[in-house]
Amino acid sequence: MWFFSELLIDGMLSGSLYALISLAFVVVYKASRMINFALGEFILLASKLVATGLNAFGLGVIGSLGFGCAGMGVFAIGLNRWVLRRLIGQPLISFIMVTIGLGIFMRASTVFVFSGIPGSIQLPLKEEPIRLMGLLISPDELITVVVAIVTITTVAWFFQRSRTGVALRAIADDQQAAMLVGIDLNRHFTITWAIAGTICVIAGTLWTFISGDGFSLILVGLKVFPIVIIGGLDSIPGVIIGAIFVGILESLAGGYIDPVLTGFSRVSAYLVLLIILFVRPYGLFGKPDIERV
Repeated sequence: MWFFSELLIDGMLSGSLYALISLAFVVVYKASRMINFALGEFILLASKLVATGLNAFGLGVIGSLGFGCAGMGVFAIGLNRWVLRRLIGQPLISFIMVTIGLGIFMRASTVFVFSGIPGSIQLPLKEEPIRLMGLLISPDELITVVVAIVTITTVAWFFQRSRTGVALRAIADDQQAAMLVGIDLNRHFTITWAIAGTICVIAGTLWTFISGDGFSLILVGLKVFPIVIIGGLDSIPGVIIGAIFVGILESLAGGYIDPVLTGFSRVSAYLVLLIILFVRPYGLFGKPDIERV
């Protein structure tokens, strides 16, 4: 029973980090109906910027996070100015192909630009595990849960209550109608990608601190796709539930099935994804697109 409880807690903790990473994907889709297949590379770049601030410039944790957010903000402005504005009104496949190519370019250029700079991130946290209900939980995992909850709550409030968030939702529903009522698409797309970049900084920092390997973020970027599809591409609550579910599924599969069937935990989320696509193609909490003809 204790073994099951430990696997359950570990899965929930992993799921909270998955939810944070998936949020960067949902923010872009929810605001623009654009699918970012370069999410892993975005988080990798954010992690490298923070690591550079810490290890090369000695900015400290807060300064390095600010450096990472500023760098991702500049990147978002450049991306919108030279790439995204040219895709307004274009078919979805055009954006998919552009983000795939962008991801390949970012992966190669990141290796070149940040060569020789240590990619590790150390945060000033206690190493002693915390005992909670008889279970030992590491402080970094607990901090991950708290940061994920605060970030997700803030983003959800932003989309539901703020004027800019409402404008972004209007753009996602109908870009032409949004422009007719005076909403500046270029400005709001920049805001969207800047928010996604900030989330990438937070998620990349936590992941690199816990795992010690920034380049594994590319694979994590691929792992969030079944999560967002299971939960619903435009649903923040759905992403949270989907991420926690996938985290628990992988943890339980790793503890009980992997010793017999090696590697099953790595594909378990994709098996669930196939089932969901047959039963509910738009996700558990997603909304089907209904068009009048």
